[in-house]
Amino acid sequence: MLNINFVPDDYVQNNESRRTNLIYLVLFLLVMSVLCGSFVSIKLRQRAFAVREDEVNRRMSEAKESLQQFEELQAKRKEMIKAALTAAELLEPVQRSVLLASLTNNLPAGVSLLQLELIQKKPRTKRRVPPVGSKYQQAQNKKSAGDQEISQEKLLETHISIEGIAPSDLQVAAYIEQLDKSILLDNVALVESRERKVENEALFRQFKLTAMLKKKVHLTKADIAKMKSKRETGPNVF
Repeated sequence: MLNINFVPDDYVQNNESRRTNLIYLVLFLLVMSVLCGSFVSIKLRQRAFAVREDEVNRRMSEAKESLQQFEELQAKRKEMIKAALTAAELLEPVQRSVLLASLTNNLPAGVSLLQLELIQKKPRTKRRVPPVGSKYQQAQNKKSAGDQEISQEKLLETHISIEGIAPSDLQVAAYIEQLDKSILLDNVALVESRERKVENEALFRQFKLTAMLKKKVHLTKADIAKMKSKRETGPNVF
């Protein structure tokens, strides 16, 4: 039996063409949607990376500021330590233990110390004359006066008062002679020497001496070691 198709060929071709075009359109829309989605995803990632980069830059900037502040604090700390060491050197140029060792090592036989006192004083200065002349000269006078006040802090005088007992004035004189040879002391003088009776009714001489610590005294470790090594060998010249 014959199969007769009453549909025109043109109609069939048009349907197939429309179907093909529809498929291409759907595929085009799918591809465009994928591309748009990729573009949006890339933009979102770029924005997230930009935000993260800004955050990293901000943290690096804060870390840089913190590091700079830390370095400034370290510099100030070093300056404070240096100032403290300088002040300590000005207030106590020679350690008291070294000075005490010098005083005790020079003691003759039978002589004992009862009291030791250290007093620091500013040196006496001349009376200031009121500034005269021009303003420039007055400013120069004020500047020189300020420099003089600062330099006076470096010229503090250390006065030493020594009290002790000795069997006789001969030992006192020998002690004064040893202190005169010391590289630490200057202006050693006898203030008082009087007779004193102790518990066993033995007579001793109670004496009082004054001295000054020499300025710009710098003892090396070798000098201190030499002083300590001579403690048991008798008086020394330190």
